[in-house]
Amino acid sequence: MGLSQFLGFFVFLLLSRVIAAATKSDVKFDQNYYITWGNDHVLSLNQGRAIQLSMDRSSGSGFGSKLHYGSGFFHLKMKLPDKDSAGIVTAFYLTSQGDKHDELDFEFLGNREGKPITLQTNVFANGVGNREQRMHLWFDPTADFHTYKILWNPHQIVFYVDDVPIRVFKNLENIGVGYPSKPMQIEASLWNGESWATDGGRTKIDWTHAPFKAHFQGFDISGCPADDDQNRSIQRCYSSQYWWNSEKFWKLHSTQKAKYENVRKNYMYYDYCSDRPRYPHPPKECLY
Repeated sequence: MGLSQFLGFFVFLLLSRVIAAATKSDVKFDQNYYITWGNDHVLSLNQGRAIQLSMDRSSGSGFGSKLHYGSGFFHLKMKLPDKDSAGIVTAFYLTSQGDKHDELDFEFLGNREGKPITLQTNVFANGVGNREQRMHLWFDPTADFHTYKILWNPHQIVFYVDDVPIRVFKNLENIGVGYPSKPMQIEASLWNGESWATDGGRTKIDWTHAPFKAHFQGFDISGCPADDDQNRSIQRCYSSQYWWNSEKFWKLHSTQKAKYENVRKNYMYYDYCSDRPRYPHPPKECLY
């Protein structure tokens, strides 16, 4: 291959990536999502490519995916409410229906202006949760958009902040640990959590700062749509034909592991696995 051919091929690859990225960012909200509550507190921006959720004394707001999914690598770009957001919860999560539901949570717990916002993650399987981990982020999540991601495949669930893995929940069904197995909907919401979210509920919402606003972008979805036949859907969605189920995503690679350990060491301040008053005997998944 001559130099001119090489340069031409390089430019072609670069343009292909730019076009692919632009196509994803051009996906409009209405293509994959709908407003689930607080209709008059939701504002469509940039010709439907961005959404603002707001909350005041009368209501919060939320949206959800039109489909349920049985596996995938899900994401949203989010910018959290600024100024004094104590008592405010901004959430991005996957959830199934019913009492014994599955759920994978990103919950951002607001704080007084100048104090750090807490990111809480949680995992529910067959109705069993209480697997909270909490951390302070290494940036201000109110200043700009960041991408929050959830990988869900037959081998592991991984929570990411941008490209940094912050939590791993392995599939340990072989030793009796529940693992999410029900079709789940993607949801996002902005709501009143002042009874528990900030300082255990001691710090309340300062309504003089209302309305509180959270912004969302990136409405393309990489997921396997699931139907009402739960068992058949999950098995089909665990197929290797989906790129997020490939061996590359069965475990963290060395660079990801280093980032993950750094986050746990320097930014996490609560892990249910280490809470001995609550769990005198650590849950099984904490031993692996």
